[in-house]
Amino acid sequence: MRSRFSAFALDRSDYVLDTWHPDTRPTGIESDPGLRWVRLEVQESTGGGVFDAEGFVTFQAHFRDDGQAGVMTERSRFVRHDGRWVYWGPV
Repeated sequence: MRSRFSAFALDRSDYVLDTWHPDTRPTGIESDPGLRWVRLEVQESTGGGVFDAEGFVTFQAHFRDDGQAGVMTERSRFVRHDGRWVYWGPV
């Protein structure tokens, strides 16, 4: 979760797409030059342990959009795919 937020903040769409499950992954992500991700707050996480097949993370991602502050809240599902954790999507 944190590495994906950092990838969004650094405009590393290659990493974001690589860590997205192939069944739900979009073909691409468009960059928005006016959008800047500034802070991540993980509020809750469940599952995601060594013996789990899925996990959930509830977070708030703080951003600035053309100078205006904003917050995106999401509960995300992560699943194991080919031996590694990948983002499935919001729930």
